[in-house]
Amino acid sequence: MFVIVRHGNTFEAGEPPRRIGARTDLPLTAAGLAQADALGAHFAAQNLGFLRVLASPLARTRQTADAILAHLPGAPEAEPVDWLREIDHGPDEDRTEPEVLARIGAEALAAWDARAEPPPGWTVDAEVRIAAWRALFSGDHGPTLLVTSNGAARFALIAAGLEVPGGMKLATGSYGIIRRGEDGVLGLAEWSVRP
Repeated sequence: MFVIVRHGNTFEAGEPPRRIGARTDLPLTAAGLAQADALGAHFAAQNLGFLRVLASPLARTRQTADAILAHLPGAPEAEPVDWLREIDHGPDEDRTEPEVLARIGAEALAAWDARAEPPPGWTVDAEVRIAAWRALFSGDHGPTLLVTSNGAARFALIAAGLEVPGGMKLATGSYGIIRRGEDGVLGLAEWSVRP
């Protein structure tokens, strides 16, 4: 079982959200910390135990992982993994959605959301990310918690050959679960669920 978590909120209520990627290391807001705490309480209530915990090295993902693990005594510490780091939004880094849309257009953004096709100027390292997810999925690590970002999480779906009817986006403070069946085939149990 692979539980994939997107970090909590990094923008205060009323603050316009911006495209924040690998180059901007924002901490969680109070609301983001509450989301991470809710995830930890949720996983503890479901008696989820993890044998391995991987997290992006960015502050927002490390804080999310730490808050979750505070609810799971005996869980291993989070291992920093660079391929879980957020993508680089290039010229759109730190820009609001209207600014991003004005530069790349709605079609390019829709292609990113539906198929992880990066808009011009974004650096995603898709091949590296897909290969890393596939290597993880092919191993026998036991229940694994991964704490990452929206840009990186979508490549888990591609690597596993899974589709989500509502789109690839993983909302802040939410999680998805990919399970391996007895036949070895990966299946999507949940995606973008907030506790």
